[in-house]
Amino acid sequence: MLLIAALVATPGGWAQGVAQGSPPPRTAKTIKCRGRIVPQFEDVTEKAGIRFSHTSAPESRYIIESMSGGVLLLDYDRDGWLDIYFTNAPTVEMALNGQHARGALYHNNHDGTFTDVTDKAGIGKPCFAMGGAVGDYDNDGWPDIYVTCYGGNVLYHNNGDGTFTDVTAKAGVRDGRFSTGAAFGDYDGDGFLDLMVANYVDLDIHHPPAFGSSVTCKYMGIDVQCGPRGLKGAGDSLFHNNGDGTFTDVSKKAGVDDPSGYYGLTTVWADFNNTGRPDIFVANDSTASFLYRNDGKGKFTDIGLESGTALGEDGHEQASMGVAVGDYLHTGRPSLVVTNFALDNSPLYRNDGKWDFQDVSYPSGIGLPSVPFVKWGVAFVDLDNDGWLDLVTVNGHVYPQVDTLETGARYREPKLVQYNQGDGTFCDASDQSGAAIAEPRASRGLAVGDLFNDGNMDLVVEDLQGSPMVLRNPGLAGRHSVSFELAGTTSNRLAIGARLKLVAGGMTQTDEIHSGGSYLSQNDLRVHFGLGTATKIESLEIRWPSGAVETMKNLEADKFYSVLEGQGIVPAEKIRPMAPRGKP
Repeated sequence: MLLIAALVATPGGWAQGVAQGSPPPRTAKTIKCRGRIVPQFEDVTEKAGIRFSHTSAPESRYIIESMSGGVLLLDYDRDGWLDIYFTNAPTVEMALNGQHARGALYHNNHDGTFTDVTDKAGIGKPCFAMGGAVGDYDNDGWPDIYVTCYGGNVLYHNNGDGTFTDVTAKAGVRDGRFSTGAAFGDYDGDGFLDLMVANYVDLDIHHPPAFGSSVTCKYMGIDVQCGPRGLKGAGDSLFHNNGDGTFTDVSKKAGVDDPSGYYGLTTVWADFNNTGRPDIFVANDSTASFLYRNDGKGKFTDIGLESGTALGEDGHEQASMGVAVGDYLHTGRPSLVVTNFALDNSPLYRNDGKWDFQDVSYPSGIGLPSVPFVKWGVAFVDLDNDGWLDLVTVNGHVYPQVDTLETGARYREPKLVQYNQGDGTFCDASDQSGAAIAEPRASRGLAVGDLFNDGNMDLVVEDLQGSPMVLRNPGLAGRHSVSFELAGTTSNRLAIGARLKLVAGGMTQTDEIHSGGSYLSQNDLRVHFGLGTATKIESLEIRWPSGAVETMKNLEADKFYSVLEGQGIVPAEKIRPMAPRGKP
C-alpha cells in the first residue's frame, strides 16, 4: 500500500493506471507446477540464422520509442512452412534526420534455418513501424501484410513471386495517425476481409513532450518519458473491404471510431457469443477497453462495461497492452487475457456466456505471478499437447531508468509460462521451462506457431533492444497433435473467423482462426490441437465464416490437414492460390 500511495503522489503516465489499482486479494497465490514434466524451450535464434536486431534508443526518452516490436508469422510463399516478419522503428532522433529502421522477412528453409529475403521482398523500410496483421484482402490465395506505423500505415500486396507491392494509396487504408494494433475480419459476411486498426496517442515527434517535464512524466520519483496520460488519444479506424482492392472508412458509421480518444493498443476479432458474427475487442492503455458486439447490418455496440471486460476486477482502468483469446475451459466459449503494467495483474476474463465475463485472474493462479512485470505479448497455446490451452506472456519494462531504483524493478524481465491444469487453474512453470524463458529481456511482441512442422508449438519473441528469440519447443514424448489449414471459397480465402470444434480422447476443444492479437503480432493461421494420448479424432466440425457447416470424422492424429470449404479434406496443393475475386 505504501508503494501505491507513492505512485499516487508522483503519478507517471504509465504508472497512473497502476496507481488506481489495488493489492492482490489475500486468497491470491502462485500455483507451482510441482512434479509436472514440461517442455524445455531452446533458443535457436543464432542456429536458425536470424541476425535481425531491433533499433533502440537506450534511454527511451519518448513514448514512441517504447512501443514497437510486433512479429508476424505467415507462409508468404505458400510452401507449407511458416516464415517470420519482424517490424522495426527508428529512434526519434533518426526519424527527424530522415533515417529509417529496417524490418526483416525471413524465409523458412525447411531444415531449421531461415534466410533473410527482405530486400527481394521489398518490405524492409515501410515506415516508423509498430506491428501488423496478416490477411488475404483480395482473396487471391497469397497472404498480404498490413504494417501499423506512426504517421501512416502500409498495406503490402503479396505478388506471389516472393515480392510485395505497396498498395496503400489505392486501397485507402493509410490512416495516418499513431497506429498500433490491427486485425482483419469479415464483419458483414461478404467473403472479403475488413480491417480494424487501433490508434494510440496524438503525438508530434517534432515537438514531443520533454522527458521528465511534468507530473505525468515521473515514475516513483524519477524522470521518465511522458504519456500516455497527459496526451490526447488518437481514435480508431474500421475499413470496409469493397471487394475491388479498395476499402472505405466506416468507423463512425459502425460505431467503433472511439470519439473520446482512448489509448488503443491491440485489437482482435472473435465471435464471443456464438452468433456467427465476429465481434471486436480493443485493449486500451490506461483507459477502459472496448468490447464491440457485432449487431449485424454493419453496426457495433460497445458493451465493455456491462460485459465486465472494460476494467479491472475492482473497477479500475488498467494499462491494457496485449490480448489472448482462447477456450481454455472447453466450454465452447472464447475467454480473454489482457496483459497489463507492473504492480497490477493481467486479468483473465472467463466467458460465462450471454455477454457475461468474470475476472478470475487470482483464483485461476495466473494473477499473482504476473503482478511484478510489465506484460506485453501473450498467447493461449497448448505447449505440451495435452489438449488444454496454456498461457505464455513476455515481459519488459517501459522505462530503462527503473534500473536505478532500489525497489528491485528491472528493465529486462523474464517470461511467464503457465500450464492449464484442466480445472480452471494454471500452474507456474516459468522457472522449469529452460534458461531461455528465465533470461531477462525487454520483450514486446510474441507470436506462436509450429515453425518446424513437428507438431509442437514454438515461440517467436521480438525484443525492443537487441535480437529476437526463436524458442523451439521439443514437445513431450507420447503426446499427439493435429493441425488444420483452411481455405475458403464462399468465405474469405484464409478462412479468418472460422470456428473449429474437435472431439478426441474424451475431450471437446474449440478454436477460431484469428488475425492480429497478442501484442501487435500475428500467430500461425493454422489451427493446432493437442490430443494427449489420443491417436484418433472422432470428429471435426467447421463453421465457416459464410455460415456453412462441415463435419469430418475418424481422422488420424499427428498430421497436417488441408480443408477446402465445400470439399472437406483435400491435398495441400488444392488450397494453394487460385484466381482472385478482386484485383489489387
